[in-house]
Amino acid sequence: MSQSAAETFSELLAIMERLRSPGGCPWDREQTFASLRPYILEETYEILESIDKERFADLKEELGDTLLHIVFLAKIAQEQRLFDMAEVINGINEKLVRRHPHVFGETKVESVKQVLTNWETIKLGEADANEPLRGKTVLGGVPKSVPALLRAYRVQEKAAGVGFDWEKVEQILDKVREEIEELKSARAEGKFEEVEDELGDLLFSIVNLARFWKISPEEALRGTTEKFIRRFNFIEERLKAQGKDIHKSSLQEMDKLWDEAKGRGH
Repeated sequence: MSQSAAETFSELLAIMERLRSPGGCPWDREQTFASLRPYILEETYEILESIDKERFADLKEELGDTLLHIVFLAKIAQEQRLFDMAEVINGINEKLVRRHPHVFGETKVESVKQVLTNWETIKLGEADANEPLRGKTVLGGVPKSVPALLRAYRVQEKAAGVGFDWEKVEQILDKVREEIEELKSARAEGKFEEVEDELGDLLFSIVNLARFWKISPEEALRGTTEKFIRRFNFIEERLKAQGKDIHKSSLQEMDKLWDEAKGRGH
């Protein structure tokens, strides 16, 4: 008879308790919040890669690795008398019920947009545990540590959740064209201190366009980068097969092979 999720989770907690105990593993015992940070980030990217490649056996393993780090961090917090794993789980359980009144309460919704609007409204009304006398801001929940492209998307998404948004996609396309012209003008006029700012405005507008079309800019760019790598690898392999050094090959040679790679669907 297979174990239940509750039983296996309890076993994981017991294993972590043993690893952190005086007779446990020296490496596990010396870990801190800060030392585990890079591993958590790495596991997140490995989850994304397994999803992208639809390697679900790998996904199962990566989810387990991520769960380990969650338990690890909670154990360190428990040792420092900050909180424990039960409080972590109770917190998310209560939050999910509180932020889904249309499921667990009497609130009625007619669209996903209404669900998201309600979510942001409820979130703003929640007291900040770190600053109990001060309410949360609309954009305050977007961490500065996330990649800039994703952060721009989340900031725009949250602003849109309270009605601060474009009405039509044509308005965003006009904004993109406007930002391109401003970037070109700053460059042509030698206003180099403004070029970075204008480029940032352009990228922000493109993220807005992606969001309006329900496209993840992070995933779109990730896909394009992978496509570029495949095609460039094809160029490198073909040149090598021809006995040529890529460092000494002309742009025209590489462009021709790029078109060939594109034609082959790379």
